[in-house]
Amino acid sequence: MTKPMVRLAVVQAAPVYLDAQASTDKAIGLIAQAAANGAKLIAFPEIWIPGYPWWIWLGAPAWGAQFLPRYHRNALAADGPELGRIREAAARHGIHCVIGYVERADSTLYISQMLIDDTGTTVFNRRKLKPTHVERTVFGEGDGSDLKVVDTAIGRLGALCCAEHVQPLSKFALYAQGEQIHVASWPSFTLYKGIAYGLSAEANLAASRVYALEGGCFVLHATGVMSPDVYDMLCDTPDKVALLNAAGAVQGGGNSMIFGPDGRSLTEPMPEDEEGLLYADADFDAIVHAKSALDPTGHYCRADATRLLLNARPRRPVEPFGAALPDAGTWEAL
Repeated sequence: MTKPMVRLAVVQAAPVYLDAQASTDKAIGLIAQAAANGAKLIAFPEIWIPGYPWWIWLGAPAWGAQFLPRYHRNALAADGPELGRIREAAARHGIHCVIGYVERADSTLYISQMLIDDTGTTVFNRRKLKPTHVERTVFGEGDGSDLKVVDTAIGRLGALCCAEHVQPLSKFALYAQGEQIHVASWPSFTLYKGIAYGLSAEANLAASRVYALEGGCFVLHATGVMSPDVYDMLCDTPDKVALLNAAGAVQGGGNSMIFGPDGRSLTEPMPEDEEGLLYADADFDAIVHAKSALDPTGHYCRADATRLLLNARPRRPVEPFGAALPDAGTWEAL
């Protein structure tokens, strides 16, 4: 019998910074390229459209506020035309896609990931539960309904953004749903080099590797690349240049990888300043072997000692007056 194999593709590239239309065009080109090389899933970095708001790490909020109107204009509505074009591309090329984007819902922005299947259907749209550090000056929060794993034609698939991969309970919630393929979306890694090791490429690559090992799943570690136009736009003083890239390079920070269920690297890395796609063929028998040794939500779990409660009910800011009080939510003991 032929073993099931799925070709995976992970992006390492810069968006067209703060330009939703041009970034969408570039995303569609990468989707076509991945499909032409046999991939059944392509994974994009965190908020790849229209790019990461690096100014929040470089100066006072009052200084960074100058960029917010343009950022808001180039954010995407979940049902907007840009994501509609990406859905059409996924259907045309017969490929699943996880796109990282800034979601605009009324006047609030979210760090979101949308899974689109090979028919162009939105399977889920999730939001980062807790924006990291100064990201909270720009973005709102998701809720427990964003911790989901879904069945697709290529396996059970879930996703998290960036430092969500150091949230043990959020990770366990996905592991317990039988995740087989995980998309780990990250920005580029140039910020605070030599200053904050916790933000480094090495530390965060390790977080995605551990996710693969703990979850017994394939992990697509998708990262952006810092392009020169970002420096031109944001770095008006030498200290901002130093904070955004203390190593002094003009472009870089790419660190994409694909990990197997035992934590091993399945492809060679690209240079940090190079753009392109990395590919690996996922053999699902590897999940069987990995989980036969370590299955933290199965035979290696001690639910009698420690358990997770997951409230998967979407948060609603308004309840109709006079309506019956809602219950505490859908609480599942995992």
